[in-house]
Amino acid sequence: MANFKDIIGHEQIIRHLKKAIDNHKVSHAYIFNGDKGTGKAILAGAFAKALQCESYDGDSCGVCRSCLQTESGNQPDIKWITHDKPATISVDDIRTQVNYDIAIKPYSSPYKIYIIPDAQKMTPQAQNALLKTIEEPPEYAILLLLTSDVNILLPTILSRCVKLNIKAVDTDIITKYLIKNYQIPDYKAKILASFSQGNVGKAVKMAISVDFQEMYDEILRLLKHIDSMEINEIVDAIKKMEVYKMDIDDVIDMMMLWYRDVMILAATNDPNLIVFKEEYSILNKRVAKSSFNGLDNIIKGMERAKKRLAANVNFDLTMELMLLTIKEN
Repeated sequence: MANFKDIIGHEQIIRHLKKAIDNHKVSHAYIFNGDKGTGKAILAGAFAKALQCESYDGDSCGVCRSCLQTESGNQPDIKWITHDKPATISVDDIRTQVNYDIAIKPYSSPYKIYIIPDAQKMTPQAQNALLKTIEEPPEYAILLLLTSDVNILLPTILSRCVKLNIKAVDTDIITKYLIKNYQIPDYKAKILASFSQGNVGKAVKMAISVDFQEMYDEILRLLKHIDSMEINEIVDAIKKMEVYKMDIDDVIDMMMLWYRDVMILAATNDPNLIVFKEEYSILNKRVAKSSFNGLDNIIKGMERAKKRLAANVNFDLTMELMLLTIKEN
């Protein structure tokens, strides 16, 4: 589990958390709110690790007993709440893992910390059960709620927690980090940083992946020839990318980056602003094939496809509708 100093970006959030530790003004409940992949879990984990560290200096030392236990996943006073149903955190999950357990004092640390990933999945009954604990927690208890949709949480919970809005890490920061630490070419680092959408872990995973270059080449090949391909050929090409264990959202995201580059060239004719700089000549030729509104329609069509797939709409139908939008524009 990371220390604060190992986390890329999120400087303002880290300063806030370290200051709370240094000044002994840690709240009993925090909400880490941000989109999937923005770093909620790594920040909450680093915060919990620092709180339990025996050096007490605002960050974890990495060498004390508590830090070593945390890194091995065996810190008895840091508990990650789990749930059997993928889409729901039930009232029983909260009662058994939080409410009944929290009355027992910490085993060996100053705090007893409960981390609830995907807190937006708590049912209303589960939230009400948790509210009773948040209203009157033991002095040693700290609850960290991680959510991608803070609006689903009850107003009474929101009013009793410190809310931290987690934003995506800036593309330039990720680009420089990849170049410095993984010695990859500038253009590839920028593509990975843009593609990761502010998720440092995702960018690093792609940077060291042996499959990424092959997947990248396949998507580029598809994008370069998509205008002359039949829809069934394109659907088959996308399905074949599953061999790279690539989430379909990632494939669509890469395609969206391509068409955003086309749109940028159409609007500015400035190659310095695009992500796929190595493909400038092909992108420039693509500009003439669509109007600005047409390109906007293509990107919106891809966004709709991602929402439909998230709602479990039929894969083939969703992809065909998206590809028809590309063809029509």
